[in-house]
Amino acid sequence: MATKIYIVYYSTWGHVATLAEEMKKGADSVPGVEVTIWRVPETLPEEVLGKMHAAPGREDHPVITASQLAEADGILFGFPTRFGMMAAQMKAFFDSTGGLWQAQSLSGKPAGVFFATGTQGGGQETTALTAVTQLTHHGMLFVPVGYTHGAGMFAMDEVKGGSPYGAGTFAGADGSRVPSDAELALAAHQGKYFAGIAKKLKAV
Repeated sequence: MATKIYIVYYSTWGHVATLAEEMKKGADSVPGVEVTIWRVPETLPEEVLGKMHAAPGREDHPVITASQLAEADGILFGFPTRFGMMAAQMKAFFDSTGGLWQAQSLSGKPAGVFFATGTQGGGQETTALTAVTQLTHHGMLFVPVGYTHGAGMFAMDEVKGGSPYGAGTFAGADGSRVPSDAELALAAHQGKYFAGIAKKLKAV
């Protein structure tokens, strides 16, 4: 049977959704892997989202329920940062997984993270670190990308998001910046790297 990878995200301006698509491209390149992109439920009213100039939800990315997480063999979680932590929409989704936690339905499943921040000091690492607490309580296996992407992760010739914890991008304070080629490349690499590990774990 195919290894099921779920890419589960929340995105305000579309940056995280773009990274999710690149993750899928990378994961799809691994034979025997089946990848699905999901988005978590929105918690803000349309009026507020309009004032924020938020991007509309991607209709090709269905909204996931907490119980559906148990179907996956591995999960990549993506979210924007709010004051150095995951956005409230993603935290609310994790808060809805109490039943899975009680049954330890996600225990032993690999998980990774990716993210978007407004600025360079916006929490590219603290967002990942604080997200690990959610994975830990579920008994999930955190799979960081490390420095497996090679020389590009050491390059200092341009501003770029991402870290050993996972792929990332900078949205800019007003959300006008788009993910760079280097950021997209790291996202695709992480998807492929994570899918390979999930496939190996499923075979054990």
